[in-house]
Amino acid sequence: METPGSQTSLHRANLERVVRAVRMAGSLTQAEIARTTGLSAATVSNIVRELKDGGTVEVTPTSAGGRRARSVSLSGDAGVVIGVDFGHTHLRVAVGNLAHQVLAEEAEPLDVDASSAEGFDRAEMLVKRLIETTGISPGKVVGVGLGVPGPIDVSSGTLGSTSILPGWSGINPSRELHRRLGVPVYVDNDANLGALGELVWGGGRGVRDLAYIKVASGVGAGLVIDGQIYRGPGGTAGEIGHITLDESGPVCRCGNRGCLETFTAARYVLPLLQSSHGTELTMERVVQLAREGDPGCRRVIGDVGRHIGSGVANLCNLLNPSRVVLGGDLAEAGELVLGPIRESVSRYAIPSAARQLSVAPGALGGRAEVLGALALVLSEMGDSTLLGTTPPAKTPAFT
Repeated sequence: METPGSQTSLHRANLERVVRAVRMAGSLTQAEIARTTGLSAATVSNIVRELKDGGTVEVTPTSAGGRRARSVSLSGDAGVVIGVDFGHTHLRVAVGNLAHQVLAEEAEPLDVDASSAEGFDRAEMLVKRLIETTGISPGKVVGVGLGVPGPIDVSSGTLGSTSILPGWSGINPSRELHRRLGVPVYVDNDANLGALGELVWGGGRGVRDLAYIKVASGVGAGLVIDGQIYRGPGGTAGEIGHITLDESGPVCRCGNRGCLETFTAARYVLPLLQSSHGTELTMERVVQLAREGDPGCRRVIGDVGRHIGSGVANLCNLLNPSRVVLGGDLAEAGELVLGPIRESVSRYAIPSAARQLSVAPGALGGRAEVLGALALVLSEMGDSTLLGTTPPAKTPAFT
């Protein structure tokens, strides 16, 4: 039995600190592990040797600052995680290992608004197909990260706004997918997962305070404060789409008038161009036409950017992030939308906050949310299983 404060419990704690540092980063040199954990270089060296002998980590030669070093990552055999991203028009699933390597990924069209049952049926089938394709034993799956396009109520685990997904009213997404797959399921909204994806895999790496803005059927922000996703006590932090821009503006689905969403989301923006460009227009097509020089599409994209910039300015004044990452189809417009965002931030934000802010497109494109779902599992899973002190997981239901 381990006694608190004993050498055994201290050693155990140090093992977990090293495993967690490597698990969160994907790979680290031994010097980086020492800096991250606060452990001495000698202690880290001994722990890495022990973990390597036990098959928990892999060590490969690398270089750091021009010097030879050893890169430490979790073993490729230690387990796999699955990411599932429900968008309003798509379903995307990815399988990755604990060393932050994506092993398989697939997306397909899906009208998620229609039926939650159909959505979960499709997700279950796609997960099974990818697991079979990779040849991985289902027993190696340690958890699933699930993204949905709406706020999650922290207390109940249900979608917090049925006006976003009326067909999902009363659904607990985590419980529903767990029932089908038989493994732990961690759920969050798509904007938070986009922020987490960019933080771990993309344009937010190395940044402690950022906002990920996603503009699609709605508008949301994933907020990272001091390196952690901030959700708020009720799970609704980051609903930037409902900042009021015009009290006499269009009625929003939330019941208020003139929300940022009513000036920027696809459902409000596309009708502005349908009389001249047809009713089959999509935001992706608008961006493409704008990049090709279409004056109407360029004007609309510019206006959307200025409105988003007003919302970003509010974030700057309240939270003072160092970086804003724009995701979704709109990010493909590049400077056509980023320039107007910066102009509004410069006009409406406190000068000191505006000067410190960088605005950039996401590095991951449409993959940000599903990679964030993988990162969610990596951040939430415990280290005991990796160190072999808990009973083996129950065989997943999808075998």
